[in-house]
Amino acid sequence: MKLTGAEIFVESLKREGVKTVFGLPGGVVLKIFDVLYGDKDLDFVLVRHEQAAIHMAEAYARATGKVGVALVTSGPGATNTVTGLVNANMDSCPIVVFTGQVSTNLLGNDAFQEADIVGISRSCTKHNFLVKDVTDLATTVKEAFYLAASGRPGPVLVDIPKDVSMASAEFHYPDKVYIRSYNPTYDGNKWQIKQAAEAMLRAERPILYVGGGVINANGSDELLALAELLNIPVTMTLMGLGAFPGTHPLSLGMLGMHGSHATNMAVHHCDLLIAVGSRFDDRVTGKISEFVPHAKIIHVDIDPASIRKNIHVDIPIVGDSKSVLHDLLEQARALLGGKRREGRTPWLAQIAQWQSERPLTYKADPKVIKPQFVIDMIYRRTRGEAIISSDVGQHQMWTAQFYKFIHPRTWLNSGGLGTMGYGFPAALGAQRAFPDKPVVCITGDGSFQMNLQELATAMAYDLPVKVAIINNGYHGMVRQWQQMFYQGRYSASRLEGGPDYVKLAEAYGAVGLRATEPHEVEEVLEEAFAVRKLVLMDFQVDPFENCYPMVPSGGAINQMIYEDPPAAGDGRSQPQHETKESNLPA
Repeated sequence: MKLTGAEIFVESLKREGVKTVFGLPGGVVLKIFDVLYGDKDLDFVLVRHEQAAIHMAEAYARATGKVGVALVTSGPGATNTVTGLVNANMDSCPIVVFTGQVSTNLLGNDAFQEADIVGISRSCTKHNFLVKDVTDLATTVKEAFYLAASGRPGPVLVDIPKDVSMASAEFHYPDKVYIRSYNPTYDGNKWQIKQAAEAMLRAERPILYVGGGVINANGSDELLALAELLNIPVTMTLMGLGAFPGTHPLSLGMLGMHGSHATNMAVHHCDLLIAVGSRFDDRVTGKISEFVPHAKIIHVDIDPASIRKNIHVDIPIVGDSKSVLHDLLEQARALLGGKRREGRTPWLAQIAQWQSERPLTYKADPKVIKPQFVIDMIYRRTRGEAIISSDVGQHQMWTAQFYKFIHPRTWLNSGGLGTMGYGFPAALGAQRAFPDKPVVCITGDGSFQMNLQELATAMAYDLPVKVAIINNGYHGMVRQWQQMFYQGRYSASRLEGGPDYVKLAEAYGAVGLRATEPHEVEEVLEEAFAVRKLVLMDFQVDPFENCYPMVPSGGAINQMIYEDPPAAGDGRSQPQHETKESNLPA
């Protein structure tokens, strides 16, 4: 049967099982929006800015494991997606972004709202397409979804000119895709897997170091079984939190620049590092020449380009994390004869000693709210069962340190790119995917203001996200670095003229709450979670609280800073309060 390009597009999305599309209309995509009008099978979420649409689609993908979808217009609509595309590309998130384009006869003429989004996005997408013929549209959509979800996931962009959406053609949706030059490897090499399993059994001080690739591959069950069988402690990257239960005795939490003392020391002193679905990011390794100096390295990754890209490894295994973990588990079971690997008591005891020497702590104050206390109270209130999104900065690191993620796909944040403004739209995308689950956005006052226009989207679609604003009046991580490395010269890091968040919430019809003293934190959280509405919680915290431990840029991960430097040389020292040590419960 003959359909218009717009109809082919919408029908193709349905064939891919798409239920939700995020975006914003414009002139060259009006034919598509006309077809969407009244369609009961596709849920379209109208955002207030295209960047937010991409973050929502990406968070929808992370939370569900399905491909996220966005639809925007040409020109500025398309260029506004670039930050989201780079973010998804660096964090390996499967999304397909459809952009409108001027008619094919106007391409290259600098027509109204023309932008070469294919050229612009080439370096920040896994692949992109410009559809010049309506007969190619259905196949292109099929290929786009296949590319986004297979191998190492990532963003794919499809540019659709106006005349392509208006033209007609016979509709045939392909059952499968074959791309000659693209054949991801899913099953690891059996000989290398056997080598790896034997090395894991021999090692006396092994560490499993896992990243977001384990979550993308749905390999958490295999990871848990392998760690328990071989009695190997597990540390996670920022993107990998939730891949292994944060409450498990073998969990070491996050490693790297803001990893705990025990975690970084364990990684530094291990004799075997088993990296699965991670890419040895500079925030993890610190000074590369001093990274795991006593260890052999096994590296499992579906992307062959990631192996030996940053770090030399001894046993490389190209393959899907779930598949390789399954094979490692079976091989280890065979070598052990079904028994559990024992004999790691000295290693586990050493790690326990490091944990007791310098546990993750903060200094409580009866008069001033500490940001870590807010996050700890959110964890207690949700018992680790909420979907948590964050923005970027100190609050992101404190959340990674003090919130124990029990399940995969419950931690949404911008890891590789560090995009301020990500957290709130990400929370909305996750809430749209799971209307009945608690979703909390932990953000900073600087980050939240970058996409606060999406308050309107939250209210329009009844998305009852709880937003916890860690309000310190600064770009907090910038201020911390200026204090530590620039002698307290706080250049352009102070945030002045910000809104009254309670009144802002009320202006949108949401609930606004504020806490200025520690005893008010629990009351605010209780009130927020008691209502099924969007809630903004303004937690006015200590403006000079710093995030520790911290590995300084260029330092080795065992060379951590644990406390504030001397007061700033320009006289603007930190306010002093009477404090006491407060260790968080395990």
